[in-house]
Amino acid sequence: MPARPFNHLWRVFATGLSFTTFGIGGVLLGLIAFPLLNLLVWQRQRRNRIARSLVRHSFGAFIQLMRVLGVLSYELHGVDRLQREGLLVLANHPTLIDVVFLGWLTPNADCVVKSALLRNPVMIGPVSATGYIVNASGPGLIADCVSSLRGGGNLLIFPEGTRSPPGGFGALQRGAANVAVRAPVDLTPVIITCNPPTLGKGGRWYRVPSRRFHIRIDVRPDLAVAPFLDGDSLDGTSPGMAARRLTEHLREYFEMELARARA
Repeated sequence: MPARPFNHLWRVFATGLSFTTFGIGGVLLGLIAFPLLNLLVWQRQRRNRIARSLVRHSFGAFIQLMRVLGVLSYELHGVDRLQREGLLVLANHPTLIDVVFLGWLTPNADCVVKSALLRNPVMIGPVSATGYIVNASGPGLIADCVSSLRGGGNLLIFPEGTRSPPGGFGALQRGAANVAVRAPVDLTPVIITCNPPTLGKGGRWYRVPSRRFHIRIDVRPDLAVAPFLDGDSLDGTSPGMAARRLTEHLREYFEMELARARA
């Protein structure tokens, strides 16, 4: 068999093996590791930190498995900026595994997750043990996010709310900006690119690209929130108005930086 068709078939197999391993790992954490953690560590905050560390190392192992199997390669820039506490990390979302990369690179990472994950046998264990924020909390969601940041958690948010459209950047939801202006806390932007594109919105895991895909993670300098709050006491601008201005700035920022990264 020619080398190229064999390489393609191998990467389909290796991708399936990687995601199967990911699923089995999630189930084992939920059935064995996290129940033991609940028995041995009674203090909730400490238990959550240990659980997040376990998830972080599991994510790292998954990424390295995909790298060793020849499914992906990656490069990292500015990741030392993630080695702090109380960060509000915002990233674009081109692939299914963006959260895996950021969860691996960010200590004590917290996330806003869909309530549907509590019904997923692979994810219910990690979500429950880590204390991740479930988006079913309604009006209390912003307060939960602010509380996480003030407690030293590093909150990961994809402001598009879902994976980016192919080759573009989706409409921004206002939740991340609302958290930033109410905390208040500066933003740590992350630009993620994937070449060739794969695992995107609507994509299937088995539709592997023509060659091994390459992920680039670029953690940029913080974006200050103070300029969007300045003058509120003078012109009566509400936190909601400040959040709208910040959301518009973020849209322009990500569109410009993604265009540069793809040039």
